Amino acid sequence: MVNIYKTEEGKLRKLKEIEEDTWIDLVSPTIEEIEEVVKKTKVDADFLKRLLDSEEIPHIEMGKKSTLIVVHYPYLVDSAYKNKYYIHPLGIIIGSNHFITISLKPITLLDEFKENKVKDLFTEKKTRFTFQILYRIASLYQKHLKAIDEDINNREKHLRKSTKNKELLDLLNIEKTLVYFTTSLKANDIVLDKLSKGTILQLFEEDNEILEDAIIENKQSIEMANVYREILSSMTDTYATIISNNLNVVMKFLAGITIVVSVPTMIASFLGMNVNLGFVGSTPYAFLMIVLISVVFSLIIAHILKDKDML
Repeated sequence: MVNIYKTEEGKLRKLKEIEEDTWIDLVSPTIEEIEEVVKKTKVDADFLKRLLDSEEIPHIEMGKKSTLIVVHYPYLVDSAYKNKYYIHPLGIIIGSNHFITISLKPITLLDEFKENKVKDLFTEKKTRFTFQILYRIASLYQKHLKAIDEDINNREKHLRKSTKNKELLDLLNIEKTLVYFTTSLKANDIVLDKLSKGTILQLFEEDNEILEDAIIENKQSIEMANVYREILSSMTDTYATIISNNLNVVMKFLAGITIVVSVPTMIASFLGMNVNLGFVGSTPYAFLMIVLISVVFSLIIAHILKDKDML
């Protein structure tokens, strides 16, 4: 899918044809769409085709007629699975007269630009536009990390009394997301550091603040992800032990109950043998006596087990 935008009279407007200083947004484009864009913009075709690979890592590459910047952004796998993300590459291609973004999935943060929610957006100011996108990607990581932290705290309350593995598997799922986040954030940090040197894009004084904010946000996200990983790893180990102990307590209780219940069964079995046991057949209260004896013995054994912390 190809969408074309251009800033006119201070607002971003959607166009039908590619013009100079337009923003071309490609989402999972076909080969035919890529070839059409290359034909009209003269950017390096290899840059566009390379972004069709979901495993493309963050980097910067200079071409003859354009510059490619690749960063990673978090993508929610399925709304039914809370805090389960994958990482996808976002390509930013800066040509002499065009600004191109290309991704395999729709990126919600770009909707803020399309809906004119971003101040000082000008498609002709490609350096600023690039920094604005990078800043919002770093902010998006922080937003998701805060949601993950809240989810970890909520799950901690349920784990204290849990004897199931589902909660631990959910925590492992979150830990996997944090590993993705940490790896991608560090790679993005390298890209931001290269851009800050001014050798890739021409830096303008009014744009430096946006880049600095993006770098700060990204580094804070790295620290947050590392802290949450350490907390989650420690919590997973601790609660794995707690769940095991909870299960042991349940098994110990069931074993104690089994011993207590087995006493009346044993007495009834002995007295139910086809032999003369004297008083059993000589009194009308034999059954009541057997029940009473069974209860007394059961209570005695239950008391002993209670003292030994088995009930």
